[in-house]
Amino acid sequence: MKKFEEKSISSERIYEGKVINLKVDEVTLPNGHTSKRELIEHPGAVAILAITPDKKIIMVEQYRKALERSIIEVPAGKLEKGEAPETTAMRELEEETGYTAESLELIQSFSTSPGFADEVIHLFLAEGLRKAEAGAVLDDDEFVELLEVSIEEAEKMMQDNRIFDAKTAFAVLWAKQRLSIEN
Repeated sequence: MKKFEEKSISSERIYEGKVINLKVDEVTLPNGHTSKRELIEHPGAVAILAITPDKKIIMVEQYRKALERSIIEVPAGKLEKGEAPETTAMRELEEETGYTAESLELIQSFSTSPGFADEVIHLFLAEGLRKAEAGAVLDDDEFVELLEVSIEEAEKMMQDNRIFDAKTAFAVLWAKQRLSIEN
């Protein structure tokens, strides 16, 4: 047994949805006791740190029902079945912002909530931005406002909780570090 590994004894599917599935697993703990784990299955997602030639970060403001408020985020979206993260990133960048990118580079992949969800986000750097002919093509249930912000503006947005999610905070801090190294 791997250090701290929990072995599943049984698994009960509670819900299957469009975005997530929920299951409850009974597990054997490292000390031999048993416990239950409520787990969310998610196909994964991408986030895009899109930087303009004048060093502005492309962001979107949108309402997030789980938080009951709007927040400012880097563009992001769910992986479709069988779709490579790079393909999803290019698609989401164009759909949400109306931009395309000359280059796309994986910055890091990371877990969002490992205590209860298997979602992994792949954060990409997009450079060489240009406006797509079609502009933004949002889903029927998507309503966003496009923003271009400096690193300093993004840091203020983090301080006043307009930027409130981990993927965007990570992207801003990564951009600040990279841009300070380049200067």
